[in-house]
Amino acid sequence: MEGTAHRNGGKMKKLSHLDDAGKARMVDVGSKPIQRRMAVAQGMIFMQEETLRLIRENQIKKGDVLTVAEIAGIQAAKRASELIPLCHPLQVTRVEVGTKLIDEAAQKGVEVTATVRCSGQTGVEMEALTAVSVALLTVYDMCKAVDKSMALGQVRLLEKKKE
Repeated sequence: MEGTAHRNGGKMKKLSHLDDAGKARMVDVGSKPIQRRMAVAQGMIFMQEETLRLIRENQIKKGDVLTVAEIAGIQAAKRASELIPLCHPLQVTRVEVGTKLIDEAAQKGVEVTATVRCSGQTGVEMEALTAVSVALLTVYDMCKAVDKSMALGQVRLLEKKKE
């Protein structure tokens, strides 16, 4: 059926979130075994050098940007299924969100990395990607008064595996 497949490593693969009529559906994972699963995602918010300095020196008026962003990312990972319509609710067993200041000639900003683990019947990549996205949005929210040029980007899945 046209529109129900995507490329995966050079092969066409049927999209699992579409039924035979092309309608969106939640995938039934009930027959899959419970396994330990892990996913790592990363993203970046680009900003002016002055904004980066204010974050480094904890001078943003709303507070400790990096700590608040990390906590926001953890909260977001636990609520991914409430935000993504066809995402399964999972019992997340661990969420780690880390922030890193990037101060290079070519780019300046905050890099966020999230690692999410669970024991379940489906992966936790959406939880990891949601954690990164919300952490980046939190940095934006806390710094928007001083930097209107910030841009989020490079949000991607780095790793996904069954353990």
